[in-house]
Amino acid sequence: MTRRKTSGFTLIEVLVAMALFGVMTMLAYMSLGQTLSNGDLLNDRMDRLQAIQRTMRYLSNDLNSASPRPVRDETGTGLLPAVMVSPANDFALAVTHGGWNNPAGLPRSTQQRSVYLLEDGKLFRVYYSVLDATFSNQAISTQILDGVESIEFRLIQDTGQITNQWPPSGSQGSSSISLRPRAVEIILTLENEGEIRRIIEVAS
Repeated sequence: MTRRKTSGFTLIEVLVAMALFGVMTMLAYMSLGQTLSNGDLLNDRMDRLQAIQRTMRYLSNDLNSASPRPVRDETGTGLLPAVMVSPANDFALAVTHGGWNNPAGLPRSTQQRSVYLLEDGKLFRVYYSVLDATFSNQAISTQILDGVESIEFRLIQDTGQITNQWPPSGSQGSSSISLRPRAVEIILTLENEGEIRRIIEVAS
């Protein structure tokens, strides 16, 4: 009677198989780690793009609906122009604008005074619950973007002339504080992003 010969794996074959399995596991782990890392980078990038888009939307909406309504200063003794832009100011832009939704029907205006401040590379949007704010009114400040190197505004007058301050130099009389530009070019310079430009038409 002939016995069948039982075949099996040798020790060397087992060691080789284990080594191959270990290499494949390591490659799979590295691939998974790279995928997760790429996912995090993609999420960060999407968050950054959304923040930039949100900032430009704020600026676009506020400038597009700019109102000719001046506001009283905090002391209540003087008037501030409806639109203010000046390299000498400690803020980038101040503008009275419409479009402030009031779904709760609160006893307030639908117009709003918004101020944009650039501090330490961070851009803030500041507004008050009233147009003619005093020292007793609490400002509401929101950081809308970081990594900002500079923000500039080029204001286009009805004559087509361009200026970097508003009201434009040379404008006189009480009507000058109600002046609005025809359009505004926003120049936003960001770290690792470069320069972003957008021209906004101001509603007449």
